[in-house]
Amino acid sequence: MTAKASVALGLSGRYATALFDLAVEAKALDAVAASLATLKDALAQSADLKTLMTSPMVTRGAAAAGVAGVATSLKLDSLTSNFLGVLAKNRRLAALPAIIRDFSALAAARRGEISAQVTAAHKLSAAQQKALAAKLKAGLGRDVALDITVDPAILGGLIVRVGSRMIDSSLKTRLGALGQALKG
Repeated sequence: MTAKASVALGLSGRYATALFDLAVEAKALDAVAASLATLKDALAQSADLKTLMTSPMVTRGAAAAGVAGVATSLKLDSLTSNFLGVLAKNRRLAALPAIIRDFSALAAARRGEISAQVTAAHKLSAAQQKALAAKLKAGLGRDVALDITVDPAILGGLIVRVGSRMIDSSLKTRLGALGQALKG
């Protein structure tokens, strides 16, 4: 199974693969990747944008107009802007976070990297990200592209997923294990 085929599973994988192929063909891979990173940050910070993407009450026309406005205000490249319009028309905006994740994995595979999904309790500094990538590279023997999500619910520590492997050093998990041990 190729790296592309291993990522392209499910709805998000099909959309991510289509966008990836278009970006490669248009020689706009870096621009699309940067736009998707900007969009991912905006989704993490804006409850209104999240509602636009996920609410079934938003009509196709309103969703298309909304994402067009978002694309303009975030200065997204034209390919990503058009892609968002297609997602709105097909009522697939709710799949956008998974599509961004799958696109990032495809781009990492193209660069010869492994993609690691990292969940942190707070935003990691550039130095922390660099140190984490170096640690993972040492353990895996390959360059690692980090896909970082912030989730304050894990309280502290990190959850790192690389392929089918998961390292959970979150405080929430440790406290849960301690609670189970105390119950006996």
